[in-house]
Amino acid sequence: MTLPLTVLDWIALAVFIVCWVIYALLVDRIPSIRRRSVIAAMDEHRRRWMRAAMMRDNRIADIAAIGNLMSSTSFLATTSILVLGGLVAMLSAPDPARHIVAVLPWSAVPDEVMWEIKIGLLLVIFVNTFFEFTWALRQFNYTSTLVMGMPLDPGATHHAEMAARVANRGARHFNTGLRSYYFGLAALAWIVHPLALILASLLVLRELHRREFRSAARDAVATREVA
Repeated sequence: MTLPLTVLDWIALAVFIVCWVIYALLVDRIPSIRRRSVIAAMDEHRRRWMRAAMMRDNRIADIAAIGNLMSSTSFLATTSILVLGGLVAMLSAPDPARHIVAVLPWSAVPDEVMWEIKIGLLLVIFVNTFFEFTWALRQFNYTSTLVMGMPLDPGATHHAEMAARVANRGARHFNTGLRSYYFGLAALAWIVHPLALILASLLVLRELHRREFRSAARDAVATREVA
């Protein structure tokens, strides 16, 4: 079966994949790059949090903080399900949505097959988003159990390190879910035009890099140990 994608569609899709996949591999897999990010800085702060929590007999505040993380993660997971429902509706009733696209300036209205391909890409992205957020939610849940089970013993640092590792893994999947949201918005631009997908992908890449490496928040939380 020959896919009805033009050369420009293939180029746009390649730019989209490179922006998302290569950026994630560079930031998450290369230690020399990762340690300069806000993600690595917050990993260290969570380790300090768990070491401090180990010294507290009353950990209600710690559990409340973890509960706040779980609430925001649960909200985004639920939102991704709502997005998936909307995408399924657009897939089952394409004509009204295609008519809306047709009135946009410079838009390239996709035929039925191209519409299914473009909406299918969005479905794959937001299914991945849902799985990332729900796995992050479960790991934050595990963290709450580990925090409550930590002994009040300054020498048992391995318990604090265990809780920190699980919390940091949860935060990593939460961040991956957010990236899926951002690039899902970029993929939405493909419905309008392949050039819009290229532009949106580059803008999302720029914004992600700025927030993770050059933002005021990164400068505020970075420490000498992780700089």
